[in-house]
Amino acid sequence: MATKWLVLPLAIACFFTAISAEESTESKEFVLTLDHSNFSDAVSKNKFIVVEFYAPWCGHCKKLAPEYEKAASVLSSHDPPIVLAKVDASEEVNKDLASEQEIKGFPTLKIFRDGGKAVQEYKGPRDADGIVAYLKKQSGPASVEIKSVEDATNFIDEKKIVVVAVFPKLSGEEFENYTTLADKLRSEYEFGHTLDAKLLPRGESSVAGPIVRLFKPFDELFIDFKDFHVDALEKFVEESSTPIVTLFNNDPSNHPFVIKFFNSPNAKAMLFMNLTGEAADSFKSKFHEIAAQYKGEGISFLLGDLEASQGAFQYFGLNEGQVPLIVIQTNDGQKYLKPNLEPDHIAPWVKEFKEGKVLPFKKSEPVPKENNEPVKVVVADTLQDMVFNSGKNVLIEFYAPWCGHCKKLAPILDEVAISYQNNADVLITKLDATANDIPNDTFDVQGYPTVFFRSASGKVVPYDGDRTKEDIIDFIEKNKDTIANQEAVKDETAKDEL
Repeated sequence: MATKWLVLPLAIACFFTAISAEESTESKEFVLTLDHSNFSDAVSKNKFIVVEFYAPWCGHCKKLAPEYEKAASVLSSHDPPIVLAKVDASEEVNKDLASEQEIKGFPTLKIFRDGGKAVQEYKGPRDADGIVAYLKKQSGPASVEIKSVEDATNFIDEKKIVVVAVFPKLSGEEFENYTTLADKLRSEYEFGHTLDAKLLPRGESSVAGPIVRLFKPFDELFIDFKDFHVDALEKFVEESSTPIVTLFNNDPSNHPFVIKFFNSPNAKAMLFMNLTGEAADSFKSKFHEIAAQYKGEGISFLLGDLEASQGAFQYFGLNEGQVPLIVIQTNDGQKYLKPNLEPDHIAPWVKEFKEGKVLPFKKSEPVPKENNEPVKVVVADTLQDMVFNSGKNVLIEFYAPWCGHCKKLAPILDEVAISYQNNADVLITKLDATANDIPNDTFDVQGYPTVFFRSASGKVVPYDGDRTKEDIIDFIEKNKDTIANQEAVKDETAKDEL
């Protein structure tokens, strides 16, 4: 059986700069190569091991490879050594392993602690120095003690989220709950604790605790919290570490907040504009005011600079002539668009969206003027007519133009289509899933290529077989409906109703 190839979630990846797809020529002797046969053994024997799940064709993986290798060479001499490993998750033999580890994109890095008893996703930098610094902290205590002003200065970075608890003593239920939280969330945030609030740069210095103080580079800059139940602490940290408005520009220090924005379960409202233009301050003020108004109501807000957001424009099917514009994306994949905004347009339009009065926007490539190739091109605007309402048995491939596996499948699908050229009941089609919106309630496309078959009677079946002409044709023959039979069924049904 052929595996479904996974890709980095495009809604996040599109926001960042395109990367090189060049192969690394450096040796890989420090990174441990694992597969399904030795993965469990390697994890169980290490108190702390990092594993990268990758695909050889993935551009992001290729860029990470030399940095990951360099970091592995440095960390091999750490006391104790920190092991970095990798698994080719695109190999058929590793498919079950990738599924067990819930790998949804490439590259995915995971930290395994205590022989695999605790697993956390790596959320640190992707350069060698950043990887080394991040993993040294991750392999140490979950929360570090701050004993001096110098410790506090070194620990509390003005561009990061940092959580510090003040205690009258380093024991007791509150301290234990805090360390439990720190261990649970250590891959996402940095945790510290101290006996002296006077060492901290901001906030009331006379408190003895127990109290949690979260430092952040936005909004009110710090916030205190006193409920030490673990669930309450976790909710406080998650909610307080999200900006009222997430900023996306060319400053990489903002990128972790952009990722957090897209990982949120909320609907996502994104305002794109030239942030250095004359009207920028007015837009920022209105947008921030509206974001504060809807805080806690299931919608998150992002302000994207036009220069930095070209990938987002391609992803959403937008053009610069529409800015300033706002896009809202909901969890069901629907998008809502308001182009050529004025600052005073934002509030009433968001209100209309919340009231269900705004129609969704659909991204579609232009309808082809000619569609004479064996494999017919489908776009979002023709999906209904060509697939759902054609009355035919339709095989449809969802692909990405850059996907190597899609390119290998293309000539095979051409052969399949040629085999059915004289059969008016069967249609072989393809749709560029990076350039067209698709109904994800019908087609669950998590990677490329993904192939579905919709019979003439409306039954939708995913194709998971081998990618050969013979196997695909065999699959079609087993699942197709004969159109004449379908018409006979309709006639009999009509007679029964009469």
